[in-house]
Amino acid sequence: MSEGIELRQVAEEDREEIAELIYLSLNTWYQSHAMPPIFAGASSQADVFYQVYSQMEGSTAVVAADHSAGRLAGICFYHTRPTHMSLGIMTVHPDYFGQGVARCLLKWITDIADEVSQPVRLVSSALNLDSFSLYTRAGFVPRRTFQDIQLEVPSQGLPVGRPSPAVRPADAVDVEAMEALESELSGISRASDFHYFLQNAAGFWHTSVCTRPDGTLGGFLTSSGLMLGPGVAVDEATAEALLLAELDRRRGTSVVFQIPVECGDLVQQAYGWGGRNCELHVAQVRGDSPPMRGVTLPTFMPETG
Repeated sequence: MSEGIELRQVAEEDREEIAELIYLSLNTWYQSHAMPPIFAGASSQADVFYQVYSQMEGSTAVVAADHSAGRLAGICFYHTRPTHMSLGIMTVHPDYFGQGVARCLLKWITDIADEVSQPVRLVSSALNLDSFSLYTRAGFVPRRTFQDIQLEVPSQGLPVGRPSPAVRPADAVDVEAMEALESELSGISRASDFHYFLQNAAGFWHTSVCTRPDGTLGGFLTSSGLMLGPGVAVDEATAEALLLAELDRRRGTSVVFQIPVECGDLVQQAYGWGGRNCELHVAQVRGDSPPMRGVTLPTFMPETG
């Protein structure tokens, strides 16, 4: 990394520049790879990342500040949870691509995780081979691959009948069961995330749960704005019921959600709804990790683990 760049904890006065950095970095990368920009309009759209992560318990960020240029060269959000540490979005200013900024940001976080003997988890784009190499060189191991499905939800809803009566809006009393189910299926614990979703101070979160015939929880799915996730389900049928419920709430919008590539029936169902592939993502873990069971429905804000 270039001399004059200092790593430090994020500060409130960085907020506006962080949004500009995320906006510019992501749009530049996608456009340079012959894909449409992620953001359109004002850079303030990217402020949603700071807004969310500054409110979530255990979440913070490290920034790379270039004092000679008087600007931020990069940022990475990360989250400390009872069972693990997880990486949120990492971006580097295009002027600093290839200069080792991302590697230094990542090492800052993995060093903290090593001090407390915690694994680190993330979900990253499989199309960005530079970031894939960055993580695997640092010891991350791919655990599951996901197809990103984009779906234009008709204004009258999907032509598949009414959502399952086994699916209902989640409530605070469901948090304990949600945490237990994710621990059983994915081996992680993050009850504070679920409380944050259900409190919905930001005004754009919604969570559905699906109960099994015996009354126990079979899955849950959160949505934010135009993206579905995170969530888990015991099987593909439960995942389908949850997706249908959240998609029905997004009538007349374009929605993105992620499905494990091995869930063939669920993928085919998504195609049948009119979905199309728009990207691939990979869940990676550095350190000990139990096998991922059931159906994981991740997102990158906040990340699935």
